[in-house]
Amino acid sequence: MGNEIVINTNSLETRLALLENGALTEFYIERDRDRGIMGNVYKGRVLKVLPGMQAAFVDIGMEKAGFLYVSDVDFAYNLEEYEELTAGESVEEGGDVDNLALLSSQAKPKPLSHPILIEEVLQKGQEVLVQISKEPIGGKGPRLTSYITLPGRYLVFMPTIEHIGVSRRIENEAERRRLRELIRSLKEPDAGYIIRTAGEGQDIEEFRQDANFLNKLWQDIQEKSQRSTAPCLIHKDLNLIFRTIRDLFTGNVERLVIDSPPEYYNCIEFVRNYLPHLEAKIELYTEKEPLFHAYGIELEISRALGRKVWLKSGGYIVIEQTEALCAIDVNTGRFVGEHNPEETILKTNLEAIKEIVYQIRLRNIGGIIIIDFIDMAREESREKVFHALQTALKKDRARTNILKMSELGLVEMTRQRVRESLDNIVCQPCPYCEGRGRIKSAISLCHEVLREIQRADSSAPFEKRIIAVVHPEIAELMMGEESSYLDQLEKDLKKKIIVKVNPELHQEQFEVIV
Repeated sequence: MGNEIVINTNSLETRLALLENGALTEFYIERDRDRGIMGNVYKGRVLKVLPGMQAAFVDIGMEKAGFLYVSDVDFAYNLEEYEELTAGESVEEGGDVDNLALLSSQAKPKPLSHPILIEEVLQKGQEVLVQISKEPIGGKGPRLTSYITLPGRYLVFMPTIEHIGVSRRIENEAERRRLRELIRSLKEPDAGYIIRTAGEGQDIEEFRQDANFLNKLWQDIQEKSQRSTAPCLIHKDLNLIFRTIRDLFTGNVERLVIDSPPEYYNCIEFVRNYLPHLEAKIELYTEKEPLFHAYGIELEISRALGRKVWLKSGGYIVIEQTEALCAIDVNTGRFVGEHNPEETILKTNLEAIKEIVYQIRLRNIGGIIIIDFIDMAREESREKVFHALQTALKKDRARTNILKMSELGLVEMTRQRVRESLDNIVCQPCPYCEGRGRIKSAISLCHEVLREIQRADSSAPFEKRIIAVVHPEIAELMMGEESSYLDQLEKDLKKKIIVKVNPELHQEQFEVIV
């Protein structure tokens, strides 16, 4: 079984799952009401310059001002180390569908003989063209860069950087040289490109079409910027579905399944214009059972929100996330082995590695991660566990850095973080415990109730009405902001949907009766 992309979408939200050999490995949510801003280009105005931090706050028209470091101001890059520091490209090499656009922000400039200070290039009130390099996370505003990068199918265009780079995933040296020469013949002066992994083996016409499109897009951005007054949005990146087709729908994906007829036809039109050879791989899901239930994805999402995850042997791992770091604890649990305690511990640790890496990818856990393996007496056992963790992490597109296991059995690692974790997206601080714990957000629960109504309809198609008993806050949302979708659902199902309020229910509890 190969890789599949499964998309559940409606007028409220888009949920996307990447399956590898039938197993859910990555999960994304995009809601129209809080759609991500990664890759968007803004014309901003400098609010405050901070010489002590060599950074500036920039108003881009959002609730929180963006943060622009001196290293992200377009004047001081050392291009000799650009490709090495960007690790090739974002999606293929070290990221996901939400962080492609900003390669330049991931590089760090080499110290200059005469370093330029931020107060020398930026002043309060100055207008600057910037791009989002990191989504707002927690209470922090977005990180900005003035190194604009525009991704296409085969190329990433860097209109302000004189450079040609090749994705490190293209390993054949002859092919790398061919691609560099090919792009050199297309490149405009004072601009640059990074050739993406999907460009391997492509001819000059494919790259020319991509380059022409990206050049026209840059011209449009410049013209709009000249006509606009800061702060304002200049360019908006593609939505989640189209970014996925552009970035993840490659030759090793067997099919893309989507359950919305309008979005299906939008996808068909998109690939006909840009990727016609992929059209036959796009399928419209028409079965009565909801798509994510049919694939078992709902169960995996629920499992990924749990604190404790059981292993097949009877052991388990505990995942605790904080703002600063994530701690993962490995326990033998019910697994007691047979004779040798050291072998029992080693087997549990090795089994835990597969689940830990799987959960890190699925939950999109980033930043500092501390893994507390069960103590092993033999150095040989520690080496086995460490190398097994290194091998398992090679499949992760996000960049990781692992330190050697300590004598206490702790492994410290970092993982690239460019967007909120699954826990932060789906859950909100718990009102019942004043933020010490977490529950699903009202909007997530509202959508869950609506999906359960659809599932209940498929199990009892001849009933004339469906009753949803919910917490007052969920009922208010269903009858208020989401009432238009509820009305449409009644028409589609041809049934009366009755929402009943039960203030005694916990917010996460509900019942759908047919």
